[in-house]
Amino acid sequence: MEITSVNVHKFEREGSKIRAYASVILDDCFKVSGIKVLQGEEKLYLAMPNRINANGEKHDIANPINSETRKMFEDKIIEAYNNLED
Repeated sequence: MEITSVNVHKFEREGSKIRAYASVILDDCFKVSGIKVLQGEEKLYLAMPNRINANGEKHDIANPINSETRKMFEDKIIEAYNNLED
């Protein structure tokens, strides 16, 4: 599997940890949208798309199932975020 496209849109709201929203296209045939780029205490990290159920609990809609794939998403998306013009 390969990330063939990354699209990142900055998000600015005072007091929010969210820095951007991203989408990726995998193998030129499958799109994952709604990925959040968040500011942690020491670094940026990702939150995968999720939905809140009737009980207020969050459930991921799509997420990497191993650390290698998560790292691939983080590397590509954070690189694209860092390359955005201010």
